Amino acid sequence: MQAIKKVIGAELKYFEEYFDRTFKSENNLLLNRILTYLASRKGKQMRPMFVLLCARMGGKINEQSFRAALFVEMLHTSSLVHDDLIDDSLQRRGTYSINAIWKNRAAVFTGDNLFTNSVLLLLKNQDYKILQIFSDSIGRVIEGELLQMDKSRKLNLDENIYFEIIKGKTATLLASACATGAASTFTDQAMIDKLYLFGEKIGVAFQIKDDLLDYGDVAIGKPRGNDIKEGKATLPLIYTFNNCEPALRKKLLFIFKHRNKEEESVNFLIQQVVLNGGMEYATQKMQWYSDEALKILYEFPASHTRDALEELVNYTSGRVH
Repeated sequence: MQAIKKVIGAELKYFEEYFDRTFKSENNLLLNRILTYLASRKGKQMRPMFVLLCARMGGKINEQSFRAALFVEMLHTSSLVHDDLIDDSLQRRGTYSINAIWKNRAAVFTGDNLFTNSVLLLLKNQDYKILQIFSDSIGRVIEGELLQMDKSRKLNLDENIYFEIIKGKTATLLASACATGAASTFTDQAMIDKLYLFGEKIGVAFQIKDDLLDYGDVAIGKPRGNDIKEGKATLPLIYTFNNCEPALRKKLLFIFKHRNKEEESVNFLIQQVVLNGGMEYATQKMQWYSDEALKILYEFPASHTRDALEELVNYTSGRVH
């Protein structure tokens, strides 16, 4: 990601140091060990990149920009800790989860600690605009999770509901990341709103990409077919259910409802998703949302920062140019 490093290379280095300083506890040895472990296994930190680049679109990156970037990363990390706990997952990105090493109680309190301290960080610095944007986002994330739980019990085969869920669960957090970055430098609310919509579009594309990976052979840190085993009907599967022959649909529904833990049955279901166009359809949808995000981005004047954001969009959605 050369364009990104060229534009915000120094700022990313500063953020890394800022992140490492924050993920420490001087008063609690157990918490410090857990936070140090989390810091050592952090991902690519795409969300902070979106925050900082959207901030650069409006002017010079400042301390509020860095706090917004830190908040979104702390919030994201907190959600991953809690997700592993809820899903009883023992691994994350190829390493042991917090609940696998320190058990459930420690995982609960670690996630709570990250969330609480992220909010306190913004309150302490009176970043009320940033906090407002993220507060709305957090509410939508929770509603998205609950909607998915409700629809999973009834087996959702409605594509519109699928998009409603992922906009709440995934896209809104990335949208808020972009909007808070913009809010730290832009004074025009219309520009902040535009970058929020930009983030939402790429957030949807990113989630569809993640759903597609669940059907492939790429090492992504979670088992192949994991969504199926958890009873989650994602876009490739929803399309297949709604567009295959009635007899096959009946068979696939039976597997999904009653044999979704059996490896052979899951592999057959994945095979049918590929053969019946589910993967191709979901890929087209992912590319459509990615293109929509780029259309919004192209409304801004050409610049190295815009080029860097375009590079990040393409990387996030898996597009090759």
